[in-house]
Amino acid sequence: MDWLEVESLDLDGQGIAHRSEGEGAGKVVFIEGALPTELVQVSVARKKNQWEQGQMSALARESSQRVRPGCPHFGLHAGACGGCKMQHLHPAAQVAAKQRVLEDNLWHLAKVKAERILRPIEGPAWGYRNRARLSVRYVQKKGVVLVGFHERKSRYVADMKECPVLPARVSAMLMPLRELVAGMDQRDRLPQIELAAGDDVTALVLRHLEPLTAADLQRLRDFGVAHQVQWWLQPKGPDTVHLLDDGGPVLAYALPEFGITMPFKPTDFTQVNPHINQVLVGRALRLLAPAPQHRVIDWFCGLGNFTLPLATLSRQVLGIEGSETLVARARENAARNGLAERTQFEAGNLFELDAAALRALGRADRWLVDPPREGAFALAKAVADLHAAGDWQGPERIVYVSCNPATLARDAGLLVHQGGYRCTAAGVVNMFPHTAHVESMAVFDRA
Repeated sequence: MDWLEVESLDLDGQGIAHRSEGEGAGKVVFIEGALPTELVQVSVARKKNQWEQGQMSALARESSQRVRPGCPHFGLHAGACGGCKMQHLHPAAQVAAKQRVLEDNLWHLAKVKAERILRPIEGPAWGYRNRARLSVRYVQKKGVVLVGFHERKSRYVADMKECPVLPARVSAMLMPLRELVAGMDQRDRLPQIELAAGDDVTALVLRHLEPLTAADLQRLRDFGVAHQVQWWLQPKGPDTVHLLDDGGPVLAYALPEFGITMPFKPTDFTQVNPHINQVLVGRALRLLAPAPQHRVIDWFCGLGNFTLPLATLSRQVLGIEGSETLVARARENAARNGLAERTQFEAGNLFELDAAALRALGRADRWLVDPPREGAFALAKAVADLHAAGDWQGPERIVYVSCNPATLARDAGLLVHQGGYRCTAAGVVNMFPHTAHVESMAVFDRA
C-alpha cells in the first residue's frame, strides 16, 4: 500500500494528498484523520475517476501539530461521535487552517484579496457550546437510552457519557438524562433534547411525539429541581415550544461592553459560543466605527444582537429581518434596554430584495450584514445594480459577518468588482473549536 504525504486540509477537515505512482498518479485523495506534513496510508472507502476518499490506516510521520484529543468519544473508530472533526489538531493550528480556507475562498471563488488580515477571534476551546441539538434513542434490544450527537457519518446516536465541548454542568448531565428518559412512559417517543444555556438559566427543550403522561411531567419537574434546569416542551413544530411550568426565570445573555441584556427563547437563533459572541460584537462595531450622527442599517438583525449595541453609538439604527415574529421580539428587546427611540425594525424578504427596494430604504452611513449560510446575494446584487445606474451612493463602510466562506466570497465578488467597494480587511472567528465550521468577518469600504 502506498504511503501518501498530506499537503493540506479541505473544508471538512480531511487531509488532502495526491497519488504519485501507478495508474492513479496525480489523483486527489481525501483522508479523514490525517494532518498536513504527515506520511500516511489510507483505507479507501470511495473511489472515483478523479479522486478517492477514505480514512487514515497507518501513520509513519506525525505532524508537530497533532495533539491528543480531549474527548474519549472522538476518533475514526466505529461508534465515534461525529460532533467534532478536528480535536486531533492543535487549536491554534485549527484557526490557521480556517484562515487559509477564508483566504482561499475569497481568492479562488471571487478573485478578492483582503488588504489587511484581521487577528483571529479566539476563545475557550472547551466547554464553549451553549447550544446543541442532542438526539435521543431508546435501544429496545439493549434496554438502554442514548443521548448525544450522531456517530460519525451515521444515523445512529453515539454512546456518549460526557462531552467536553458542552458546559461542564451539561456534560455531567448526559448520564442522568439517559436514566431520566429510560424511566419515562414515553421513552420510545422522545427523539430530541435541545440545549439552550443563558448566563443564568440552562434550558432543555424536549421534543415529544405523543402527549406526556402526568407521571412523565412530574419526572421532568423533579429532574429540573435536582439539576437546576428549565424544561420546555415541543409537541410539534418550533412554534409549539412552551415552558413546562410558567413563571420561571427568563433565559437571557448579556453584552456587558454595551450594558445590554438579550432575552431569548430556547429555539431562537443565538450564537453557539457566548464568549466569542461578546468579542465578535465588540470587534464588529469597532470596525464599523459608527458616529453619533450616523444612520446604520443592520441586515438580518435577528433579535438585535448587533442592532442594540449599535443603538448605543448611533442616532438611528434600522434592523431588517425576514420574520414579523422576530421583528416584534427585537422591538421588545430594544424597549427592555431603553433603546426604542433609537431603533426601528422592519420585516422583509431579504432573499428577494431588488435595487428599487434598496433605494427606497434611503441612504445609510454604515451597514452591518449578518446573513445565514445562504449569504446576502440579493443585497449584494442590488448594490451592484445601483452602482451601475450611477445615481446612488452606498454606505461608506460595510462589515459583513459570515458563517459560510463560500457565500461570503460570492457576495464579496459582487461588492468589489461591480459594487464600487474595496475589501479592506478580513479574518476568521473561531466560533466552533474542533469543528471544520468557518465563521469570519470582512470589511468593505467604498472605493
